Amino acid sequence: MMKSRKSSKLLDLGRGLPTTEADVLAQRLARRDKIQDLTNYLQFLATFQLPDTRHLAGKKGPAGMKPFEL
Repeated sequence: MMKSRKSSKLLDLGRGLPTTEADVLAQRLARRDKIQDLTNYLQFLATFQLPDTRHLAGKKGPAGMKPFEL
């Protein structure tokens, strides 16, 4: 059985998280690359190749599980 150590300090999300200058810089850099609207997002997605899913058709699912139905 795995057990994790209890944290010595509770995380108070209402108070905010401690950040370093490197954290703030990383967040600013990530924000610059943010896609601005739906059209740009769809164009971004169109740059990716669709994965080949033919090999999935022959794969068996989990043993003993019934198919999912809505």
